[in-house]
Amino acid sequence: MSEAPPRAEETAPAPTGDRSAAASEAQRRAKVERLREAGINPYPHSFEGRTKIEEILAAHDPAELGEGEHEQFSYRVMGRVTGKRGHGKTAFLDIRDITGTIQAYARRDSLGEEAFERVEDLDIGDLVGIEGPVYVTKRGQIAIGVRECTLLAKALLDPPDLFHGISDPELRYRQRELDLMANEASREIFKKRAKLTAAIREHMNERGWVELETPVLQRLTGGAAARPFVTHHNALDRELFLRTATELYLKRAIVGGFEDVYEFGKFFRNEGMSPQHNPEFTMLEMFVGGADYNGVMEFIEVLVSSVVEKIIGTTKVERDGQTIDFAAPWPRVVLRDELLREAGIDIYKASRDELAEVAGEDAGENDDWAGLVDTLQGKLVEPKLIQPTYITVLPIDIWPLVKVHPDDPKVCEAFDGIVAGMEIVGGGTDINDPVEQRERFIGQRERQESGAEEDPHPHDEEFVKALEYGMPPASGCGLGIDRLLMIMTGAKTLRDVIIYPAMRELSGS
Repeated sequence: MSEAPPRAEETAPAPTGDRSAAASEAQRRAKVERLREAGINPYPHSFEGRTKIEEILAAHDPAELGEGEHEQFSYRVMGRVTGKRGHGKTAFLDIRDITGTIQAYARRDSLGEEAFERVEDLDIGDLVGIEGPVYVTKRGQIAIGVRECTLLAKALLDPPDLFHGISDPELRYRQRELDLMANEASREIFKKRAKLTAAIREHMNERGWVELETPVLQRLTGGAAARPFVTHHNALDRELFLRTATELYLKRAIVGGFEDVYEFGKFFRNEGMSPQHNPEFTMLEMFVGGADYNGVMEFIEVLVSSVVEKIIGTTKVERDGQTIDFAAPWPRVVLRDELLREAGIDIYKASRDELAEVAGEDAGENDDWAGLVDTLQGKLVEPKLIQPTYITVLPIDIWPLVKVHPDDPKVCEAFDGIVAGMEIVGGGTDINDPVEQRERFIGQRERQESGAEEDPHPHDEEFVKALEYGMPPASGCGLGIDRLLMIMTGAKTLRDVIIYPAMRELSGS
């Protein structure tokens, strides 16, 4: 009898068409009823004492053990049935958990007729618990001999194709559970995501940083030039906003005595969607006490290169046929110099109309000087930066919380970190002068009221008042976790690295 892993045709694929799917569902539901009538709960409460499949496979060398059962090694495993083959008196199941797949070998003569028939009655997609000894197949594979098989959850619907995966992106994003069930690559992305956040926390905590948690629901928005989501608090009878940033609260904590602080946070920005934008995303926001923007750039490049190497074993990532190397230090360029080189225009001297002419159709009717410089940065400079690079000295009007640069009053000590033509981090030297900060907020308000994008919410006077108690020098930045993971995994869109991304409603729904 063959004990080779199943081929796709050996495991019945999910039926196609409404009629066959309905028939399959009816058969599965009938099996549930038969189990209940027999006094068997098809959805038991627990299955404890289990071992991960990868641990079993790593613990035993089939060549050393030799063919057959090895009663001295007994395990309990839990997983989904992804393959099933019967040979009259024997049955082989492929059982998969999050760590791997193992065969389960059931024999009629050892289980008895009734128990063996329940094994035969399992469907692809069912969740089972298997208990039994290690068994080495004739082909030298580690398996589990079935001493006991417990149905843990009867699948009422046919699973997706567990061998070829799901190619339809709409289905993958809208029903991620099916994508995870069928596509190992997707499971690996989200396992890597968990490792990324854990590695960042470990890196920072080992260096004495303190992780804080600031409000998600905020009375006033601030820290980012973005349109917020608005909600209503019934008990307080007031509007609140889902945060667009954590910056102001973290800096108030620095006023209170903290120095190096960070927060992993969900951020919400009520703006457009694209392969690089999702209205809900994850950011690491952090502040280096006592440093200017050079200090925070030095910290973040070491942080990113270290965690990338820890997770994938190297600082180098292959993407679109190019090798991206995250190793520190990262080059730094001045935006003015880059635009002189790319467009022959000096942004310190150019008028708004001159910038608009260079921007062409990308120029917005209400864009001011700073907005047009930012547009040119995104159009002419960022796409050419494949290796990690800092663009420095940026328009001050876009960064109302960052100190002015000594070269020109229109720019400030801010930076954007670009990788693969995409911004993954931005930050700068933070204002700690309350008089300057209040003036900058007032200037921002005047520009918005003169035709920039509407923002009905006032600046945070509470933040300015906090600065009046004294804040030491500090510099901060926000690192986009989703975009960093995109680059690390080769994903083309944020939807591949956000487990349940925002989706437009289907037509007719």
